[in-house]
Amino acid sequence: MFSFRHVLFILLFAVTVSCKKPYLPAAVSVPNNYLVVEGVINSGPDLTVFKLSRTVNLSNKVTTNPVSGAALTVESDQNNSYALTETTNGQYTASGLNLDNLRKYRLRIKTADNLVYLSDFVGVKTNPPIDSVGFTVQGNGIQLYANTHDPGNNTRYYRYDYNETWQFHVKYQSLYITNGKAIIPRTPAQAIFDCFGNDTSSTIVLGSSAKLTQDVLYQNPLTQIDATSEKLERKYSILVKQYALTKDAYNFWINLKKNTEQLGSIFDAQPSNINGNIHSVTNPSEPVIGFITVTNVQQKRIFIENRQLPGLWQPTYPYTCQLDTALFCRPVSTPCQNDVALFLIPIGSPQIPVSAIPIKGFFSSSMECVDCTIRGVTKQPDFWK
Repeated sequence: MFSFRHVLFILLFAVTVSCKKPYLPAAVSVPNNYLVVEGVINSGPDLTVFKLSRTVNLSNKVTTNPVSGAALTVESDQNNSYALTETTNGQYTASGLNLDNLRKYRLRIKTADNLVYLSDFVGVKTNPPIDSVGFTVQGNGIQLYANTHDPGNNTRYYRYDYNETWQFHVKYQSLYITNGKAIIPRTPAQAIFDCFGNDTSSTIVLGSSAKLTQDVLYQNPLTQIDATSEKLERKYSILVKQYALTKDAYNFWINLKKNTEQLGSIFDAQPSNINGNIHSVTNPSEPVIGFITVTNVQQKRIFIENRQLPGLWQPTYPYTCQLDTALFCRPVSTPCQNDVALFLIPIGSPQIPVSAIPIKGFFSSSMECVDCTIRGVTKQPDFWK
């Protein structure tokens, strides 16, 4: 039998639950249009690349806001300057700076609307070579990692980014195409079965040996790839770039990682200010997002073939694919379909040359299932082997 206390508890619980209302905060709408500076001053012979953009509000339909038409220069503490050239919208480059490691440098930015930004002068941070890049099989996927060390114990703080490239093919091979009036065989230049996909790192990857007696990073994690990923279907390659950081730069990237990748649960850190070393000369109170580092960039590429992985791993095709028949229409001036077509090989005649098989009809499918160029390119990269 329920006591009065039990009944009272149930009533209070019901009232509490019934009074709950969902809280849907409005997206921030104030025009916070802060400058974002991404890049490293490369002190060696390789390319220096900077990307300029401005922040956008969550409610905006546009997710990127590149800053074009700016003038960027690298300046030394001896008044030498090196100009960068805008190569694409919001991206600025300079090649082969070969800077003096004993000097300090900063970045000057002047936007098209005459706003001026300056970074602090920073010294050159020597970056040791990457010893190796490898992977380990972990459960249902692979973990990629980098190894490095500094015999002089002078680096201690590192950042990584990477470019991925992989070879893949679509679900069905399209051997025919329409020219608007007839269905004709594809030429080799029109092949769309095999392609190369690519992607760049989207997370902040850091490493530190500050708490170790030796400046060594062993199997520092880079990224994980699931066993069912199309990246591992045939051959995969990753180009890893390593940057040496100062302690202040490392703390900036740690803070940025916490604010952008490690929020959302009650156990995560609270959002905090992201203080870099770039400042607005025009408006000193304006926040600027970015931290300028001067270092020689080290890089290393590896290839992973499917035969190096567990034999039972099978990629999952990213689209649902079906075949449908398409009648070969006559007259040819009014074809039945203008989609890509798949040659229908008669059952029991696998050894007959394609040119000798009478065409009775075609299979057709969606573009996602027969055209690899919607997700990649057919041209093999120069570095591929």
